[in-house]
Amino acid sequence: MIRLIQLELQKLWLNRTSKVLILIGFVLPFTVLILSSLKINFFGLFTLELGELGIFNFPIIWHITTYFAAFAKFFFAIVVVSMIGNEYSNKTLKQNLIDGLSKKEFILSKFFTIVLFSLIATILIGVATFCIGMYYSSYTEASIVFREVEFLLAYFMKLLGFFSLCLFFAMWLKRSAFALAFLIVLWLVEWIITGIFIWRTDYEFALDVQSYFPLASMSNLIDQPIQRLMMTKFPEKADLAYDYAVHFSEIAIVIGWTALFVFLSYRLLKKRDL
Repeated sequence: MIRLIQLELQKLWLNRTSKVLILIGFVLPFTVLILSSLKINFFGLFTLELGELGIFNFPIIWHITTYFAAFAKFFFAIVVVSMIGNEYSNKTLKQNLIDGLSKKEFILSKFFTIVLFSLIATILIGVATFCIGMYYSSYTEASIVFREVEFLLAYFMKLLGFFSLCLFFAMWLKRSAFALAFLIVLWLVEWIITGIFIWRTDYEFALDVQSYFPLASMSNLIDQPIQRLMMTKFPEKADLAYDYAVHFSEIAIVIGWTALFVFLSYRLLKKRDL
């Protein structure tokens, strides 16, 4: 495993574009978290300090940081599809196979690298969240601090599932731009199918069906925290209540899609004439 990861990292680090995107993908969420904890002066009219609004209190901070940090995954998505696109355009895939790398090892090298990226990003977000929370939170008891740490697991699986989907599209289409464009196509298809179910059945059933779609299932891992913040400010408004918890059934769905995407990527490579 280490040998395969080292082989892949060496390729990525020699590519300037990939190097920049990897650094941005790691640094951007961490920087945004740090900047969001600072005092912002709006032209001397007033000063906004998000920490005073209670959004960095434990345990809600785990929910907030993982939700917004997940938007940076698109930088890594470009790296993932580029890993495959460059293999085809530079003919390095065929050369690797000639040099003795099996097709299974080739796919595993990509997947292990994806796992590594997801793990490092999760650790960085976890450390940043913990540090900011310990500084700003009114609650520092261990039982409260680590109450919703499962959002980190959801964040990790969200990255892993999304990158595995990008890997499959890149293997299927062979071109980075097409693979990224097909993510938009898939998103549109999911919502069109959901709309048909809403029209033909009912809204709740349509959402249940949608929860099994690839992109929707990944999105469902971490629900938006804005409504939850409103609930803390207006606890008397019962209509704001919603289920924001991390459900392991949702994680299981994403695990299933991740395994399927990696398997299909391998099957495509195995059957393809290089």
